[in-house]
This record gives sequence, C-alpha cells and structure tokens, in this order.
Amino acid sequence: METTVDVTKNVARPARTMDLDALSKLDVNALGVLYARGTVGTKLDALEGHPRGRMLAVASLDHGAIAGALRRFSGSQAFPWGGKSFTGRGESGAGVNRVHVFGRHQLFPFLTRVGPSVVDGAPCIVLDYDLPDNPGAIRSIHDEVREIEPGLYLGPAMWKTRAAPRFILWFALDTRAQATPIGRKRAG
Repeated sequence: METTVDVTKNVARPARTMDLDALSKLDVNALGVLYARGTVGTKLDALEGHPRGRMLAVASLDHGAIAGALRRFSGSQAFPWGGKSFTGRGESGAGVNRVHVFGRHQLFPFLTRVGPSVVDGAPCIVLDYDLPDNPGAIRSIHDEVREIEPGLYLGPAMWKTRAAPRFILWFALDTRAQATPIGRKRAG
C-alpha cells in the first residue's frame, strides 16, 4: 500500500485509496474480501460523528442493469439513507440512521459495541437494533462494520433468522466525509 508522510507530524500514514464511489464499483464477493481484511480497535471513538453512508451492493442484485441502476441511485442525493450518526466513546455507544424521506429524519436507533462478527467470528463493531423503540422488522436487522482503511468502514447488513443472520447487502461509512447533523442548518 502506498504511504504519504504527514509533514506536520512527520508520521507516515497510508495513502487514501478508496472512497464510497470506489467501493460502489465492487461486487459482493470483492466487498466480502475487503471486509475479511478489515480491522477494529477496542474503542469506538473513531466512529464518533456523522459519517456519510452509502449502500453498495445487494446480494440478489449483484450484476446486470438493475444492479447498476440501484448502485447509481444509492449514490444520488435522492437515495433515502444518508448514513449513521454515532455518539459514545470507549467500548460502547449509540447511534441512529439518517433518513431523507419527506425531510431529514433520525430513525431506528442502535447501540454499538465491539464483539465477534456473525460472518467470521473476528472482532467487529456490532450495531444492535434490538431496542424497544424500534419496530419489530428493524429489531431483526443485524449490522456490523470494520475499518478497511483509515476512516472508511465497510459492513454487511443482515436479517436475523432462527438459523443464522442472512446477508442482505453491503454498506459503507466514511468518517472522512462528515454530513451535517440533522437539526443543524448547513453553512453558506
């Protein structure tokens, strides 16, 4: 991996190689490989804020015209999901989804913690929607994320079933591209 040197701190850091647009061009399997290589620290501080989000690839619509149209739509301003907002530091926290339907809303809260992935058992950040304020369908969602390069997180969204969670789609969060929090006006 190429590195750059931060001259203000004289520290080598990995060069930015991926973003939400680049990830959206990858198929389900390639995203799975990136996720398997991802890492997670023991603290959730890095997710603090309002990272921009993007749906990347849907399991049953990975190729073809519909998949391409869906990928383009997910990157447009018209797409209803804008990402997630996170609070909390240390080993646990909370968050909420930013949804843009008939205005900007914060919907479907979740709790966060570092725990084992249901995909491969390795550490990940678990987003737990099983909260009394969420409708039953939302409580059945299992999300988790790992950092795939500094500030860029990738995760599977899954549906909880009796046997095991079923993979639905990949999504990403970019903490390097913070969104305006809901409830605050944009500057300018």
